[in-house]
Amino acid sequence: MAVTRLLLIRHGESEGNVAASAAERTGAPVIELDTRDADVELSPVGREQAEALRAWVDSLDAPVDEYWVSPYLRARQTLSLALGGQPASPRTIVDERLRDRELGILDLLTTRGVQELHPEEATRRRHLGKFFHRPPGGESWADVTLRLRSFFSERLEASPATVLVVAHDAVIMLALYVLLEMSEAELLAFASEHTVRNASVTELVHTDDGWKLMTFSSVEHLAAEGADITTHSGDDDVAHD
Repeated sequence: MAVTRLLLIRHGESEGNVAASAAERTGAPVIELDTRDADVELSPVGREQAEALRAWVDSLDAPVDEYWVSPYLRARQTLSLALGGQPASPRTIVDERLRDRELGILDLLTTRGVQELHPEEATRRRHLGKFFHRPPGGESWADVTLRLRSFFSERLEASPATVLVVAHDAVIMLALYVLLEMSEAELLAFASEHTVRNASVTELVHTDDGWKLMTFSSVEHLAAEGADITTHSGDDDVAHD
């Protein structure tokens, strides 16, 4: 067995997304969120987005053979609602290597907050670049890449043909980096022009020439179901995905 089709879905809008956007909009230094990142729930809009995924899943031209999901609550809620509220099946693999990027001391800080409270980290990030900057206590994109390489090396040859993955903005971006064999420059150029929207679908298909990107961040299913389309970027160090 081997995976030949990957359907990568970002979780629906979360309460963290809403709080982070509100803090950035008002210029607050700190994002008002009491829940730890792993336990952040979907917002009401996020639940509607996740429910809108159900019709899309039902319309797929081939059945999903296996589900991979981040252990974070917002990702598990998205998958559950997309499957009609069904409990996780034996075909569902929950793996911590699919969790969101950890921001360490920059967690819950806005752009203003980083500049005011940790200006040295803003300077280090400018020097090292997005891919290699690791906030104290947190992870760089390179660190997330290492855990994804570990996960893919274990699962891509062991799992069946069609797999649906529910995870986070950074995880989906870095899955493209790994599977499409991008360079750092290619990844950063792509990320600067593209955002993984909430509850969007990105499709990769394996061919004789390797993995090919078929669809990126599609939200046609949301529009078809009348669900709101939200773009909360998790691309910056200060964002809360």
